[in-house]
Amino acid sequence: MVFRRLSTIALPVAFALAGLAGCGSGAPATSASSAAASAGGGAGEVTVFAAASLTGTFTELGKSFESAHPGTTVRFNFGSSATLAQQIVQGAPADVFAAASPATMKTVTDASLAGAPATFVRNKLQIAVPAANPAKVDELKDLADPAVKVALCAEQVPCGAAAVKALGAAGLKVTPVTLEQDVKATLTKVQLGEVDAALVYRTDVIASGGKVTGIDFPEAAQAINDYPIAALTKAPAGDLAKQFVDLVLSQQGKDVLAKAGFEAP
Repeated sequence: MVFRRLSTIALPVAFALAGLAGCGSGAPATSASSAAASAGGGAGEVTVFAAASLTGTFTELGKSFESAHPGTTVRFNFGSSATLAQQIVQGAPADVFAAASPATMKTVTDASLAGAPATFVRNKLQIAVPAANPAKVDELKDLADPAVKVALCAEQVPCGAAAVKALGAAGLKVTPVTLEQDVKATLTKVQLGEVDAALVYRTDVIASGGKVTGIDFPEAAQAINDYPIAALTKAPAGDLAKQFVDLVLSQQGKDVLAKAGFEAP
């Protein structure tokens, strides 16, 4: 039996630039090979476009999928859900789309490019601060202090839209020093000590392995994001796409996601 390496793909430059123009953000994927990216997902390959916050869990599930399907490669493109949705609409080859919000999935379903999506997890925000918490941030209202440097996701992407909801629920106006293209980039600003705090998903705080500290706040309950997943209607590897979705929805998938801090829908 031959096992092929799980990897991430780089989209053609045209799609990446178009996605950035469409929503003002988007992280380039790591390249396995441009030829593989152009091919999308032929026999024995399944290409999964997934929200950046799913990087750790989906990578783990991808390895399990490859082990259960010898000779099959799972290729991932992780990034901003809004950018990924635009790339799919513009013709990027993909088999599965897992988004961090129903709104970004709707971009794809409205274009008749995905079957009926299933909500597989939920996620909520935390305030992320450096481990030493130099600005002494304790609650959400502290982010409104002009002396506190804050990073947020851009409003066009799900973590940014959730931040807007949470801040609105608290009646707060926060002026960030930076707006990032996805939640991973936002968290990195905290890890590097470039900001005093950021609003990111609880799962990303957990995934940091103690590099940042997460602070719960009550308004996060009013800005919870549902995560939908769907096989794409034009999937080059239709059968494998459905099987990967089934894995995510299975008890094994639920266990991996729950361990990472995701909540059941």
